[in-house]
Amino acid sequence: MNQYLDQIDNDIAGKHLLKHPFYLAWVRGELSKEALTDYAKQYYHHVAAFPTYLSAVHAKCDDQPTRKQILQNLIDEEAGSPNHPELWKQFANALGVHEFETKREPETKDLIETFRAVCGENSTTEGLAALYAYESQIPAICESKIDGLKKHYGFNDPKGYEYFSVHLEADKEHSATERAMLADKIDNRNADSV
Repeated sequence: MNQYLDQIDNDIAGKHLLKHPFYLAWVRGELSKEALTDYAKQYYHHVAAFPTYLSAVHAKCDDQPTRKQILQNLIDEEAGSPNHPELWKQFANALGVHEFETKREPETKDLIETFRAVCGENSTTEGLAALYAYESQIPAICESKIDGLKKHYGFNDPKGYEYFSVHLEADKEHSATERAMLADKIDNRNADSV
């Protein structure tokens, strides 16, 4: 048992993304098609950048077993066929979005810059903690998104929500691996920074 990791889990639960008004509206079927398409365009930038967050943590990690685990996550994100950005495009296409070279809104820029800074400029442990905080929430988010898409937004073809189906399972594994790596790395010397 790692009390510091337990505190991170409590912090994540207290600020879970499923409590955000956008996700609550998604689950209730209250988002307009315009809101969903804008989300698909903007969030694509984060999906496309996510492998760079993993690469940044991988590049500065001195511990080979940890580095290999991060590499496996990176391979899952980037090398699959279709890879994760391509899966996101399938979702966006199902909404009628076919153009992805859209201007990043300030919030999208901030999201990407923050992830890149935490993963690239801070310690390996801090980068892993950021990845864990995000990926540990994704399975529940994906499950609720799939349910909302099918129930409220007419998504009947599984290809349209395959991105979420893949992440529902993959991020259970990724976050469990990240949690195990963190359990070995977080202690009283670095808990405050993580």
